[in-house]
Amino acid sequence: MTASTALAIVSPAAVPEIVPGWAARARPASWAGLEAAWLEELRQRTGSVRTPGEYRRHVRRFLDEHGLAGDPARAGMPAAHSFGYSVGPSGKTPSPATILVRLAAVRSFYDFARRAGLVTSNPADDVRRPRASPPVPRGLDAEEVMRLLRAVPRTLVGQRDRAIVLLCVLMGLRRSEVMGIRAGDIHQNGRPVLSWRAKGGKMRMREIPEPAAAALRAYLEADGVPLGKLPAEARLFKVSVQGVYSNMKRYARKAKIPDFSPHVLRHTCAKLRRDAGATLEDVQAQLGHASLSTTSRYLARLEGEEDRGWAGVAEAIGVAKAKPIQEERP
Repeated sequence: MTASTALAIVSPAAVPEIVPGWAARARPASWAGLEAAWLEELRQRTGSVRTPGEYRRHVRRFLDEHGLAGDPARAGMPAAHSFGYSVGPSGKTPSPATILVRLAAVRSFYDFARRAGLVTSNPADDVRRPRASPPVPRGLDAEEVMRLLRAVPRTLVGQRDRAIVLLCVLMGLRRSEVMGIRAGDIHQNGRPVLSWRAKGGKMRMREIPEPAAAALRAYLEADGVPLGKLPAEARLFKVSVQGVYSNMKRYARKAKIPDFSPHVLRHTCAKLRRDAGATLEDVQAQLGHASLSTTSRYLARLEGEEDRGWAGVAEAIGVAKAKPIQEERP
């Protein structure tokens, strides 16, 4: 029997829209239907389109591979550890980032089951997590952004993707946040304002910069349905997260931009705002960081730490000369 049979799996899209916390308060009496309630709570809590699907895939594989589909409550720490650290379907040794995602999915699923009264402990809680070095962020410079925009075709799909690029670069939105925008999330109050659920489930509201708003209007009008005529629940961008990823990678290759991924556009927002004179506080507010120290670390990794003390040390050990002091002219 497979996990999908045992748990009466339902696609998250088939679950009615509910308020955050409903799934936990509903407290399912059995494993049947638990996955759908868990994924709906996860989707509404995180605001992510991608995370619920990825977590569902990992949990299903965990249950199937360890013979737990018929009774998920039998899962113990050894099974969770094996799933997290073992070689997966690709045949490759998992990276620390992959291990962290696998364990996070199992932990989230069993945390929901615990709150629903189906288990008393979480098999992933006692699994030690590996250290993962965060990737070094990279932001495009202004000339690279212009090359990227020139690489976008002048087609309906191109107009859509141009709007996506500008929303990311000018607002610092994540790809999943852009994909989740619905018509009702945009409010006209003298200027267009976007409200959205950001990473961690936090609701945010920011003005849409005019170039991004103009690109969005142009795309919707070319698509035949202006923003004002769309139902509030209609998604603005008719494309999958993976579709956007593939298109952006293709444009970057055409623009000769190496090591590109769509998340680079969020880094670019921070970099270009700093280049334009924005303060740390400005960048913090734009990116939605909880603290200024987070923004400071983010920018230090993005721009490289400035070192003002090396010259004196180099002079002292005889490998460099100090700059001559300029005499003041009368």
